[in-house]
Amino acid sequence: MAVTFYDPSSASGLKKLDEYLLPRSYITGYQASKDDLTVYAALPNAPSDEYVNVSRWYKHIDALLRISGVSGEGSGVTIEGSLVAEPVATPPAADTKAAAAEDDDDDDVDLFGEETEEEKKAAEERAAAVKASGKKKEAGKSSVLLDVKPWDDETDMKKLEEAVRSVEMEGLLWGASKLVPVGYGIKKLQIMLTIVDDLVSVDTLIEERLTVEPINEYVQSCDIVAFNKI
Repeated sequence: MAVTFYDPSSASGLKKLDEYLLPRSYITGYQASKDDLTVYAALPNAPSDEYVNVSRWYKHIDALLRISGVSGEGSGVTIEGSLVAEPVATPPAADTKAAAAEDDDDDDVDLFGEETEEEKKAAEERAAAVKASGKKKEAGKSSVLLDVKPWDDETDMKKLEEAVRSVEMEGLLWGASKLVPVGYGIKKLQIMLTIVDDLVSVDTLIEERLTVEPINEYVQSCDIVAFNKI
């Protein structure tokens, strides 16, 4: 069952996430999965120890990413940008009565009459459109977490991220990112991306786009931390 979180980068969102993780080790299920990666990537920084459960979970996922990666499928997670839910409009009583009247009128329609040639043709066209739409949706997608490493501690990480995000390809969508300390004052960029498998090869993206001129002025190397089918 998919889970929805509202802006986990905000104080109110972190509080909700902390409550959610109180009885849980992972976002969904009993092993680390791409659901954990989705929420992990939505947090701009390591959470404060004030949020005990989130902090515990975050450190665990961070350690897994450094050691072995995360391969579980998960159940699906959605990250919303606000804690304010959209109100559901209730139709006026008059509209309800009108709808009821329309329903009464529909009782007079012969639902079992023979189809005309035009109706058969329209039905066939709709079926073909639905079938074609289904084929398009079958294209596989993957969620990828990349480590992008600079040359040294003097590299402008803001420009590095801008250079990385400047890469545009059909089937490529950049997601959340954060800077992670690696030692000696150096930080690496950790960034999520979603790809359409038939259109984008991550290896090609790294070798032919992210580590060549002019981006290699900032980027020393890229590593795939996690790769999960969606």
